[in-house]
Amino acid sequence: MRAIWKGHIRFSLVTIPVRIYSAVNSEKKISFNQLTKESHHPIGYEKKDKVTGEPVKNEDIVKGYQYEPGQYVIVDQEDFDKIKIKSTKVIEIEAFVDREEVHPTLYEQPYFIGPDGDVAAKTYGLLMQTLKESGKIGVGKVVLRDRENIILLTPYDGGMILYKLRNPEEIRSVSDVPKLDEVGDTDKEQLKMAETLVDQMTKPFNKVDTTDHYYEALREIIESKIEGKEVVTYEEEEPEVVDIMTALKKSIDQAKATKKPMARAGKKKKESKTAKSKKTG
Repeated sequence: MRAIWKGHIRFSLVTIPVRIYSAVNSEKKISFNQLTKESHHPIGYEKKDKVTGEPVKNEDIVKGYQYEPGQYVIVDQEDFDKIKIKSTKVIEIEAFVDREEVHPTLYEQPYFIGPDGDVAAKTYGLLMQTLKESGKIGVGKVVLRDRENIILLTPYDGGMILYKLRNPEEIRSVSDVPKLDEVGDTDKEQLKMAETLVDQMTKPFNKVDTTDHYYEALREIIESKIEGKEVVTYEEEEPEVVDIMTALKKSIDQAKATKKPMARAGKKKKESKTAKSKKTG
């Protein structure tokens, strides 16, 4: 696994050399190339001057910020190099907070974070264990890919994971969602049945089927085409809209039927006694 960033975690006077690694496996994504329809020749991406239509080389491209229509200020690499903020090479932890205070809408991108060298491993382990025991998470800032990001640092499966967070100001208000003002009081009987259904369908997250069925179907289509086989059509039936009470009752019955009953301890003990007496006889 190749590190994408090298620097330090710092909180108060404590400094830990660390490296950041991407936590997302890009191999689980299927990407396509653009081809010409008739001859299936690859289509290249060509950068062109929008005014003259002439192609432009990478070395002839600069970054410009449009401050008025048609008016740009040019910002080159020397300007970027002049920005020497602390978070360029240091993950500056601002505070430790309760996990519940950070809403899931702020989570954007996960990264693994590991110690940089043998000396750093012990201090890294100390921070990891402290966060685990206290139930706190670290919130700070770091520069990744030329942008300062708010980050969250939390223990994860024997190591630590760093989440790049969205700025709270980027999140729209849920009150802007249409029709929310039309949501009235909940019928008590429907609520009771819905809670029963939720209870019947409750299971550990690691038991939930997280298979990407679209990816698997697309992969099968690609493999069939490579092997020259007939491509199977994948269709999903439109769900039938039924009365809410009927849907709840049927759903509860279905959930009960699929849920495995737990073995009774008393019955198991009785069976083992019977088996023992047979063996003795």
